[in-house]
Amino acid sequence: MTTTAARRVAPYGSWESPFPIDWLTVGRVSLGETRWDGDSITWLEGRPEEDGRATLVRWTRDDGARDISPPGMNVRDRVHEYGGRPYATRGDLVIVSDFATGRLHRVGPDRTSEPITPEGAFRYADLTFDPAGERLFAVREDHSQAPAEAENTLVAIALDGSSEVRVLASGRNFYAAPRPSPDGSRLAFLAWDHPNLPWDGTELFVADLAPDGSLGEPERIAGSASDWIAQPRWSPAGVLHFIAEPTGWMNLYRQVDGAIVPVAPMTAEVGYPDWVFGFSHYDFTDDGRILAVGRSDGRDRLYLIGPEPDHVELVDKPWTDLDSVSISGQRAVFIAAAPDAFWSVVLLDLATGAEEILRRSTPHEVDQADVSGAETIEFPTTGGRTAFALYYPPVNRAFAAPPGDKPPLIVTSHGGPTAAAFNGLGIPQQLFASRGYAVVDVDYGGSNGYGRDYRKRLEGEWGVVDVDDCVAAAQFLVRRGDVDPNRLIIRGGSASGYTTLAALAFRDVFKAGTTYFGIGNLEAFQVETHKFESRYSDRLVGPWPESRALYRERSPIFSADHITAPVLVLQGLEDKVVPPSEAERIVDALWERKIPHAYIAYEGEDHGFRKSENITGSFEAELSFYGQIFGFEPADPIEPIKVEFLGDGAARPRAGQAAEHSAAHEARPPE
Repeated sequence: MTTTAARRVAPYGSWESPFPIDWLTVGRVSLGETRWDGDSITWLEGRPEEDGRATLVRWTRDDGARDISPPGMNVRDRVHEYGGRPYATRGDLVIVSDFATGRLHRVGPDRTSEPITPEGAFRYADLTFDPAGERLFAVREDHSQAPAEAENTLVAIALDGSSEVRVLASGRNFYAAPRPSPDGSRLAFLAWDHPNLPWDGTELFVADLAPDGSLGEPERIAGSASDWIAQPRWSPAGVLHFIAEPTGWMNLYRQVDGAIVPVAPMTAEVGYPDWVFGFSHYDFTDDGRILAVGRSDGRDRLYLIGPEPDHVELVDKPWTDLDSVSISGQRAVFIAAAPDAFWSVVLLDLATGAEEILRRSTPHEVDQADVSGAETIEFPTTGGRTAFALYYPPVNRAFAAPPGDKPPLIVTSHGGPTAAAFNGLGIPQQLFASRGYAVVDVDYGGSNGYGRDYRKRLEGEWGVVDVDDCVAAAQFLVRRGDVDPNRLIIRGGSASGYTTLAALAFRDVFKAGTTYFGIGNLEAFQVETHKFESRYSDRLVGPWPESRALYRERSPIFSADHITAPVLVLQGLEDKVVPPSEAERIVDALWERKIPHAYIAYEGEDHGFRKSENITGSFEAELSFYGQIFGFEPADPIEPIKVEFLGDGAARPRAGQAAEHSAAHEARPPE
């Protein structure tokens, strides 16, 4: 063990880290949508080293993991822009969505494929076979009438290559979760309308499926415009289950003899806001029990429910973040992470408790002595309320700061804004902490995992409650003596990017900020964003256009003259959720005010960077930016970015030319 006396003394932020930046991408994959298929298991891998494409993988005991989707194909869909459930498998029957064209393909054992949907401006998500395997149910999004709003329908797709797509349900703004009963006689599905997002209110329907493939008259089972229903699925015995929150927590319910019956009520969220299709947070064992994920106190836990009424058993495992639960018999597969473990595909034997890691998201091993463990903090915030966060102190066995020095603090938060902080071992947090930064990840009011009342704190208060809670987290750590009050940084992406800009414009607390594809103009965002979120701000801010004055008041772009801290702006040029125009407007405002800033735009990236060179390049840009602003030299051999109006104040092109300007300073990996 390295003693404190033997450590090298260097300023916070300049420490040499045991964790290289390329750990963000080298050998790393994102993992999603694990499912049983007979005796095999399938999942999706997003691969930054292959331009971020998603590949479908199948694992068997004999052969291990192997790719089964066509080489070079990106298995994703863009329904609601975020997509989800872009594949369906049943033995040799494999259907995938081709991200490049939006068409569905039938894939052969040799990984060749044939399209089964016609050409056109169509997208398909939430793919589900009927029990007989003769057709596929899906949500279709039709963009053929653009620029008019896309049309969403529930469809059935022939698997014989005839390209027949039959509309089963239409007329609602949104559909999701087509789930046939085990005998194929009925179909459950969700529907909802503007201005709702799913967690605001959905309706669950069941309709008879006729032998000719038509759908009978749907019967509403549960839900309303103000009641969130999610994840309907049928038990092996044909009993319909779903998740709802009449008690204030998203819990399991089932329909028995026409009545809705709670299944093991608990103060935990069995479910997650439906930003993508196909979430699976519970499944059925062969002995009548349910394995479910429940989130409370900022972390996930596994529960075994039943078969006796109200019987709930905690599965004693260390996982704190869980997703994609699928069961075969007594064997469960899911994706999991823990404070000392990266995301992994985990196979768990429920009978014996034995577990096996089938795939890790990263091949890199860490010494736990180098890891900054998260401290769960609860702190006071505006209005006498309490908020929550995860605090990561700087940790490096080889370095110490000069006596009396305190670290810079990076305040970050999740996107969404309806989401939750990640509690597992995350590479970005460790990259910062090991270089001498403190990090606090804020679960501000509006976050998931603390019940409905906490989530609804953000309604009508976006740009206020989230900002207040991020400020309160920073001030709490300053008062406690953990961090330097003169080096407070705020960063975030998407909705968190908006929180970042709002904090810089409306509060005088942070000394620097980084926004990844953040919203600067709520008025323009309301008009320019995609269908799924086009009315989200009605609930988060106020009805549009009646509340136009409030939209302007909450838009950082209209208070850019109040921004005095340097800003780094990072943006994907293919982003349809937060278009590049958002970044360009805020950059132009910073230019006019001569505020130190840098703007980097990335060709071929949309809402979330997926290419390895852009993931590492954007992180290097942050390190360079913070070093220049606060006067320390990063230890990593990175190319400094140009920060306008810092130092020589070199000119850049005028307003409207931000995209061209960015190309000259595009972040790159080290030589």
